[in-house]
Amino acid sequence: MSKVKKLFLNRVSFADLLVIALGTALYSFGIIYFNLANKLADGGVTGITLILKALFNFNPAYSTIIVNIPLFLIGMRFLGKRDMFYTLYGILALSFFLWVWQQIPIHINLQHDLLLASLGAGLFGGFGSGLVYRFGGTTGGIDIIARLFERFRGIQMGQSLLVIDVLVLLSSLIYLDIRQMAYTLIYIYIFSQIVNFTQQGAYTARGIIIISNHSEAIAASLMEELSRGVTYLNAEGGYSRDEKQVIYTVVSPSELHGLKQIVEGIDKQAFISIINVHEAIGEGFTYKRPKKFNLFN
Repeated sequence: MSKVKKLFLNRVSFADLLVIALGTALYSFGIIYFNLANKLADGGVTGITLILKALFNFNPAYSTIIVNIPLFLIGMRFLGKRDMFYTLYGILALSFFLWVWQQIPIHINLQHDLLLASLGAGLFGGFGSGLVYRFGGTTGGIDIIARLFERFRGIQMGQSLLVIDVLVLLSSLIYLDIRQMAYTLIYIYIFSQIVNFTQQGAYTARGIIIISNHSEAIAASLMEELSRGVTYLNAEGGYSRDEKQVIYTVVSPSELHGLKQIVEGIDKQAFISIINVHEAIGEGFTYKRPKKFNLFN
């Protein structure tokens, strides 16, 4: 087995895959039994699949894969192999559970109350998606485009996702009336709050302090795999009096899980301190990244 392949496999956690599967199961449960059953729209690729279902009766389990194929191919070119592996896994898991829930005749009697439907959709969808994001996965779709804009243009994922979601929601008025759209907006608000709660906050960034005897190897991996700059701080052990190079870096919340796995893969004894950063100003967050976003190069 090659060194690269072995390193990649070490970064893929069975526990992560299990939790991501659970998250997609909960998210798809909400889509089938709350969104679809009560004609509530959604944003992103899920919203597109619901439009296709309403207009052409196209099964969301299949359209989820079809719509994601071109987005996944773009992501394969610019995002890391591990990120795209987790993304592909998330797409397939979501599609699978969308199919499964449609085969199980569960009827949730809400007495046509769209407020209860929006609450249920927000709780299941938000908690499920939050689990997926917290453990380093995505359900594909617009998340891929948002990550590319964040990486190469310095535009925060939340801003890109908001713009795209608004466009998809406006398109959903093709088959929804204003009343259903109003309850969809309630669902999306609840969804976003539950996602943030599940991820334990929605700060702009995380400040990371890493103390390790393998600081150079860790720093090189962080710069290579996350495209984040690092700073060495000269330090001295209080007990041992040994001189050390302490690493300081700042990452977005979506990169935090990947950073932990990078450090653990190099030094399981490393000490990591994570600081909530309310504002990050500088290269990679407010300035352009060194790389250029060009689909044709």
